[in-house]
Amino acid sequence: MELHDSPAPATRKKGHTRAHDLVSDLTRRILMGAFKPGDKLPSEAAIVREHGVSRTVVREALSKLQASGLVETRHGIGTFVIMRQPQTGFHLGMETAASVRQVLEVRIGLEGQAAALAALRRTDEHLRRMREALDDYQDLAAIGDSCVEPDRRFHLLIAEATGNVYFTELLVHLGSALIPRNRIESNERPEANLARQAYLANLEHEAIFNAIRTQDPDAARAAIRLHLTNSQNRLINDSRPRG
Repeated sequence: MELHDSPAPATRKKGHTRAHDLVSDLTRRILMGAFKPGDKLPSEAAIVREHGVSRTVVREALSKLQASGLVETRHGIGTFVIMRQPQTGFHLGMETAASVRQVLEVRIGLEGQAAALAALRRTDEHLRRMREALDDYQDLAAIGDSCVEPDRRFHLLIAEATGNVYFTELLVHLGSALIPRNRIESNERPEANLARQAYLANLEHEAIFNAIRTQDPDAARAAIRLHLTNSQNRLINDSRPRG
């Protein structure tokens, strides 16, 4: 028998690992908008073909997604994306400027390492999708529209480019806390120059992208730390009482 007919056991992924990877991929795609609320997920057979897993693995993954509150299965019809956010083992209070600042402190460490790994491991496809997210960001900023979706997408793509599903999962579990500027209570929001904020954030995004593109992990780590620190400082300045 030839060697390629019998893969070495070390190269095989166990069923629960395959299900874990599939949950991570589908969760990321849902939160990044590839599957929107109300959309029907691909059939079991289609997911089997796309991911090269068994139906048992697909059913386990869909069961976990349903338990997390991201999808619901309608018997005889299919599995649909719903509005509820995934439940995690911890709760993030994101209603005040102070709590948002604390989450940004956590993100500085987490995303600094993610950006460094992404610079080493990214593919041309990752770069293409990051560029697309930044272009969408710029287009929306130019017309004064919300840039939250492409902003979140860009940060999640950096996590994906690490090749480590746990970075993606941690950011996915942050949900709307990942881009916090629309989560602060109205009484803490100043009349901020949102257009200038978007412009500055865009410059910082471009620096992150260029460091990842040139595969410079130190520059990528420094660029994203600067971006998140500046975001924190902008939040602090914008939350100070006026008058």
